[in-house]
This record gives sequence, structure tokens and C-alpha cells, in this order.
Amino acid sequence: MDSPGPTDAHRATVFEENRPRLFGLAYRLLGSATDAEDMVQSAYLRWHGADWVEAPGPWLNKVVTNLCLNQLTSARARRETYPGPWLPEPVLTDSGALGPLDTVEQRESVSMALLVLLERLTPTERAVFVLREAFDYSHREIADILGIDAAHSRQLHHRAHTHVGRHRNRFATDDARHHRIVAEFFVAARSGDAASLERLLAADVVSWIDGGGATAARRPIQGRDRVLRYLLGVGRRPEMLRVTSETAPVNGEPALLVFDREELRAVITLELEGGRIIALRTIADKDKLAFAAAARQR
Repeated sequence: MDSPGPTDAHRATVFEENRPRLFGLAYRLLGSATDAEDMVQSAYLRWHGADWVEAPGPWLNKVVTNLCLNQLTSARARRETYPGPWLPEPVLTDSGALGPLDTVEQRESVSMALLVLLERLTPTERAVFVLREAFDYSHREIADILGIDAAHSRQLHHRAHTHVGRHRNRFATDDARHHRIVAEFFVAARSGDAASLERLLAADVVSWIDGGGATAARRPIQGRDRVLRYLLGVGRRPEMLRVTSETAPVNGEPALLVFDREELRAVITLELEGGRIIALRTIADKDKLAFAAAARQR
């Protein structure tokens, strides 16, 4: 007589044990926390409807990866018509939402800078890169997940690594210094301290503002002088008098959370090189801030 299969409760327990890793995988593949949650939920439904497997982890990884590949294809089409710069959804990482971030490599794997670079890859290149770089999968394992052979996986990884590496800056490792610069930046921007801002900004700094189309800065602002003029203009707005901020780990790095009264209005990440800001990425799209705002309330 066949033994009874696992109960629904047991299936749910097994899935919940895997959920954090699956969310971290989906987020790295999509750059969207909202879409990542949807992919994990779709995997949950498939898990409950499938025959029992003895190795749930690999099975679930394969399901989530392939769901994300389908999602990436449509997402790329949407982002081509996105109004203004597109940036990933920010995720607060002090609660471990994206998995362990103890090493420089782990933190870089979820950084805004890297996620933006991954947008340049094809969906399959991105999947190979994430599985290899962030999760240390072998090419044989990746080949099984994607339905390709190991040699093709190696080729895709080399292509992705070369393309990303060409535009990659060395990841900052001094969190204390990073925190200090983030705090100094907000004080200088809010007070209109042009001299301090000029000292903090690199000559070739670039500022991206993702407001979902609801911002005047529909293109990247390039160069210290232009970025400085923009920041000083923002600092003179009347609403800045009621704005407050706090620093928090976002995508593995110190970032600035900007509030209008109690409402989260923007998340600003600073990319540093040699102690100066080389990139400012501001997410002000209300929909993209919803996940971070909800996480902060928990």
C-alpha cells in the first residue's frame, strides 16, 4: 500500500523555508520587489499543484527562474517606453529580505549600480549571471535550470561578465564612510550649501531620477555643475522645509530615506568612488516606494 503523500501543511512549511531565497533570486532577476513577490506566489501555487519532489529547493529555483525569464521579456518591452529613467525598486535590507549580505560580493549582487547594469543583458544572460555570481551555481546546475547545455551556460556567463565588467566600478566597502557621506549630502542639499555639495560631487557625476514620469528630470543629469544646479534648485523648494530624512541600508548599501511628514517620498542611493559621489539614483515613483514603505512599518 502506498504511503500517504505530504499534507498541505507540510508543503506550506517546506515552501516557507525556501521563500526568502526564492524572493532574493526573483528580485535579482527582475529588479522589482513587487514582481518578485508575484513570481514567488506563482511558484507557491505550482508547488501545491505538483507531485511531491524529494529535492524541493532545486525544483523551486527552476520554477522561479523560468517564471522570471517570461516576466523579463515583457518587462523589457515596458521599460523601453518608460517615461524617464528606469531604476529598480528599493528594498530595505536590514531585516535580511534579500538573504545574507555579509560579504562585499553579496552586497554588490543587490546594489542599485549592478541591477541597473543587468538591464543591459538579455534575459538568459541575466539569469546565468545571477545564478552563477550571486548563488554560486555550477554551470551544470544552471544548464539544468535553463534547459541548455553547460558549455552554452559558460559562454553566456562570459559574455555577461564581460559586458557588466566593462561598466562596473569598484564596490565601496567602507560603510562608515558611506554613511557619513550620505548624511553630509542631505544636510548640504537641504541647506543649499553649494561649497559642500561641490566637494562631495565628482566632476563626472550623473544623477538619475525615477519619478515614473512625474518629475521634470526625464533624462540623466550629467556633470558636477548641472547636478549642483539641480540640487540647489530642489533645496529652495518650499516643501523642503518640512522634509526629514534618515539613513538606512537599502540594497546592501547606506541610503537616504526622504520623508514629507510621515510619508516616504524618495529613496536616494549614492555610488561612491574615491570618497566622492559618482552617481545619484533617486527613486521617487510612489508605486516603487510602496514595498520599502511597508517594510519600514513592520
